[in-house]
Amino acid sequence: MDALLMQLSLGAWLASLIAFILGMCLVIMVHEMLRRAREKTRGEDLQRQIDGAKKEAENIIKSAQIEAASEAIKKKEQFTNEANQIRAELRETEARLSKREDTLDRQADQLQQQEKALKKRDQDLDRRLRNLELKDKQLAVVMAQQKNQLLKITAMGIDEARELLLKRLEDECEHEMSSLIQRKVEEAQEIADGKSREILSTAIQRYAAEQTCEVTVSTVDIPNDDMKGRIIGREGRNIRAFEKATGVDVIVDDTPGMVVVSGFSPVRREVARLSMERLIQDGRIHPSRIEELVTQTRNDVNAKVMQLGKDATVETNVRGLSNKVISLLGALSYRTSYGQNVLRHSVEVAFLSQVMAEELGLDGSIARRAGLLHDIGKAIDHEVEGSHPEIGANYLKRFNESPIVLNAVAGHHGDLPPDNPYTPLVAAADAISASRPGARRETLERYIKRLEKLEEIATGFNGVETAYAIQAGREIRVIVDANEVDDESAMKVARDIAKKVEDEMTYPGEIQVTLLREVRCVEYAK
Repeated sequence: MDALLMQLSLGAWLASLIAFILGMCLVIMVHEMLRRAREKTRGEDLQRQIDGAKKEAENIIKSAQIEAASEAIKKKEQFTNEANQIRAELRETEARLSKREDTLDRQADQLQQQEKALKKRDQDLDRRLRNLELKDKQLAVVMAQQKNQLLKITAMGIDEARELLLKRLEDECEHEMSSLIQRKVEEAQEIADGKSREILSTAIQRYAAEQTCEVTVSTVDIPNDDMKGRIIGREGRNIRAFEKATGVDVIVDDTPGMVVVSGFSPVRREVARLSMERLIQDGRIHPSRIEELVTQTRNDVNAKVMQLGKDATVETNVRGLSNKVISLLGALSYRTSYGQNVLRHSVEVAFLSQVMAEELGLDGSIARRAGLLHDIGKAIDHEVEGSHPEIGANYLKRFNESPIVLNAVAGHHGDLPPDNPYTPLVAAADAISASRPGARRETLERYIKRLEKLEEIATGFNGVETAYAIQAGREIRVIVDANEVDDESAMKVARDIAKKVEDEMTYPGEIQVTLLREVRCVEYAK
């Protein structure tokens, strides 16, 4: 029994050992399988990482290639732009060099001509000196002969004969010197005249401006002829309101597709033209809208006047001017002198003065500034008594302008003696600009002065708010203050205006005086 138990125990132990060994083998096999599986998984992961790294490297390479191409394109564009800029600068430099070469060629030609003239004068002087030496020799021989003859004939002493001969020689030398001095003065005058003509011609050639011719009417295009009825309005109230607000005459006739705005003042005419165009575009044409648009347009024109003044200062490179002076310069664009635009005339005088000053070795910037401002008084001569040179100089004194410019402005018409060389230069440039062909028309200036005189007479009466000369000066419309002029005295004011016009003006035909007295009541519903 014990042996059987022992055998069973041994068998159980062997079975346990075998099971343990088998378990260990199984564990080793499982561990090996797991190791192989991990190695396989690690290899696949490594391969995937390698593949990902390859793809990422390819993407980086492609991105780098794209960036390199983009950078190359940018560099190429930058190089192209720089090359174009360099070419443009080279072209500008070439143009400047070409102009400078032309100027040098002209100066060389002038120098050659001057050298030829100097050589000719030297030759003349040498010839005259030789003639004088020959005459001196001949005179010495004649004097010796006369001396011997006098001594023989008169039996005069040597001292007495010497005094007589010296007196005669002195008289002859004085005559010769007077003739020589007169010839030299005439030659110097001819040279000065030629040099002045040369400077003037050079200045005119170097500055060539357009010829200006102003008109007194402006046309406004309309979309259709039905618009003419809307412009006139019921019983003419729209056109009357427009003429009253702008101070111009509106002509609506049978001419298709347009209406005419007529007025002697270019500023009013421009305000009226722009207002009419805006009314036509807006379509709302009635008295209140007309007044609103005219006010807005007048403000726009004032802004344009300031811009025109600034453009003129930029064009002439004149700096340091007050905004008030610049505004007056812009207003000169709407002022004409014998048909010539005064602003363009001032710019032209500025450049002509600069050119002539530089030809004479003076400061061109000072001459240019004086030339630009020389007619500034014409912008306010209807508001201030006096001539426009005096008005302009007095106005510029307020802004601490230099004495040279003030003297040039005040004396460019000879009203004030010049105290510097720039004043006659500005006067000469002013004469050149005014006298060139097609620059001015005297009839237009006289016409404008007559219309301005009409308005000046009418506005001189008490109670008159404003006055407009229309119908080419055949009618003057006077607007009075209803609080100061009643219905009974309105007729008397109109009669007095007509009487004063008859006494102080000369005109063809007759002038109609129309006086308007309007009572306007305005209230607001709140």
